[in-house]
Amino acid sequence: MPMGGAYNHRPNHQPHRTKNRPMTAPDLRSGGIAVLDFGSQYTQLIARRVRELGVYAEVFPFDAPLEKINQHAPKGYILSGGPNSIYEEGAPQLQPALLASNQPILGLCYGMQALTYSLGGKVAGATHREYGRADLTHSGSRLFTDVPETSHVWMSHGDRIEQPPSGFTPLAVSGNSPYAAMGDDSRGLYGVQFHPEVVHTAHGTQILKNFVVGVCGCEEKWNAGAFIDDAVEKIRAQVGDGRVLLALSGGVDSSVAAALLQKAIGDRLMSVFVNTGMMRLNEPEQVAAVFGQGDMRFTALNASEEFLSALFGVTDPESKRKIIGKTFIDLFTRYASEQAGAGVKFLGQGTIYPDVIESAHSSKVSKVIKSHHNVGGLPPDLADKFSLVEPLRDLFKDEVRRVGEALGLPGTLIWRQPFPGPGLGIRCPGEITWERLETLRQADAIFIEELEKGGLMRYDSSQLTAQCFVVLLPVKSVGVMGDNRTYEEVAALRAVVTDDFMTADWARLDYGLLARVSNRIVNEVKGINRVLYDITSKPPATIEWE
Repeated sequence: MPMGGAYNHRPNHQPHRTKNRPMTAPDLRSGGIAVLDFGSQYTQLIARRVRELGVYAEVFPFDAPLEKINQHAPKGYILSGGPNSIYEEGAPQLQPALLASNQPILGLCYGMQALTYSLGGKVAGATHREYGRADLTHSGSRLFTDVPETSHVWMSHGDRIEQPPSGFTPLAVSGNSPYAAMGDDSRGLYGVQFHPEVVHTAHGTQILKNFVVGVCGCEEKWNAGAFIDDAVEKIRAQVGDGRVLLALSGGVDSSVAAALLQKAIGDRLMSVFVNTGMMRLNEPEQVAAVFGQGDMRFTALNASEEFLSALFGVTDPESKRKIIGKTFIDLFTRYASEQAGAGVKFLGQGTIYPDVIESAHSSKVSKVIKSHHNVGGLPPDLADKFSLVEPLRDLFKDEVRRVGEALGLPGTLIWRQPFPGPGLGIRCPGEITWERLETLRQADAIFIEELEKGGLMRYDSSQLTAQCFVVLLPVKSVGVMGDNRTYEEVAALRAVVTDDFMTADWARLDYGLLARVSNRIVNEVKGINRVLYDITSKPPATIEWE
């Protein structure tokens, strides 16, 4: 969604306008691409790459009903990779109805094998598997327009095509794949054994564009400005003259949802910010500064004591998450019920598309990656009083940021690094106390301040670190300060770089910067006498410690 916007502190201060907008806006989601998920870890990435081309893409389980897959009249289908072997019993197969549709199809890795198998070609286990970088040489076709004859691609397969289906011709070869790409130009059917959606494939975006725009003929109409216009119309149609209550965390998603809702319904939006006591230093004040002025009806609730009482004595990380989530829901339910009498009939949420996908488990191969508190509808005691409004439900995180830019939100908010829903509660392993949270807040603020001074916390698309924070460990170590022995807790610094948060690497921070951070924390923060730096990638570790 290649569109930016000026930053300001009032979401509705610089209203977005689209020049020469027709009276009836086109359906942004029609005529796009349907991505069929066969269990690949890259399925979301395929849809993101297509949307970056300005074309709407939506993910469906491979076995979803055809009427659901075709609900937005896609002009083509992309079949994802997957972990199975197509010839094994129970392996997910391509629906015959998709082939009967006569729409263009592009199969990626396992998707290529599924396409081959369904059309009578031969797939078998390869003598030598291909994982990682490979050299691809193509012989030319619409799929490889403007792609060099030889280029680097990313492979990840143990099976390969031994015989393409009737009507297909080989389009490319690699060191271990005689049919690294194949196609039937007359029918618009193609398969590639590599992954064009990952950054390691040098010209993957061009290959996807050749299929999406060149072969399928999709219109490049999916962008931030058009989405805002479409979303505003939909919100107004759903809400009418009603009021909406939104739980505002100060994170990117809820903040953009608030700005979008306010643009659509003005002062009929009511936002409530709940201070759990587990926010970063000065964060509650920063949220109030952005949203507590102007036309928005903004309420801040300090529930720190309620959350800390509920967490007293709890050390298990999963129990912490559940307690924090339940306490928040209980508190919000009470507040929302009070507002029902004031004419509030709708609850707003900042649900985004990855939340929906990761919480889904509607096919035989898809798995629940993680449960999201904001997916799956409202709790029973709220469902009979309110309807849900989710204006960002169709957007990926990078698209949410671009919409936020177009709406005029400040860069410090739009490009804010991810912060977990439970807040510092899961960056404070062991028992959570107010004293430990205060210690963590001070240490975290020093780390972020030094990163900002070093130019590593830019609040725009050129940011050099993706997520940075401090973890306060429930481990004490012996130290010496002056002539006195100390026995205090240990702080671990965490800084990662990543494009998609599906994988991440630890940031190679300058030793001088790390030395300054360590020196300041030990000298300025009471309760910490040792500082470590986490140099573990994801996988095998996760970005957060709990």
